[in-house]
Amino acid sequence: MAKLIINSYEEFASHLGERLGESEWLQVDQERINKFADATLDPQWIHVDVERAKVESPYHSTIAHGYLTLSLLPYMWQQIVEVHNIKMLVNYGMDEMRFGQPVITGSRVRLVTTLHDIQNLRGICKASIKFDIEIEGQRKPALSGIATFLYYFN
Repeated sequence: MAKLIINSYEEFASHLGERLGESEWLQVDQERINKFADATLDPQWIHVDVERAKVESPYHSTIAHGYLTLSLLPYMWQQIVEVHNIKMLVNYGMDEMRFGQPVITGSRVRLVTTLHDIQNLRGICKASIKFDIEIEGQRKPALSGIATFLYYFN
């Protein structure tokens, strides 16, 4: 599916209820997990201790932090939608966010999105995007929810 190009609120609103697209697959490797652990001061063994995880983890591997999975959303979102004619984009909030299953180190994930709701608030476009971060080869997503963004069109 090609990247969706949006130039106005009206264009964006015309996609209400539609699947907007999906990102490329992205591998979540141990190096990415370790860097996230360092950045967030969260070195819990199930994420960073490969040898211990092989023995003690129910997954027999390290797993990505749930918030690492969430933090990939903006990177993958920009692969799906490109919005032109805006002054600013603001992350407004998350609703109904659920971690469905862990991302085992070495897995690949992608973002799948649908335009859930859209409102024009005096020239500010409030877009709520239903999302799933899927794990390749798995039926249940790693993360689901509704992300809301504010687009300030020119």
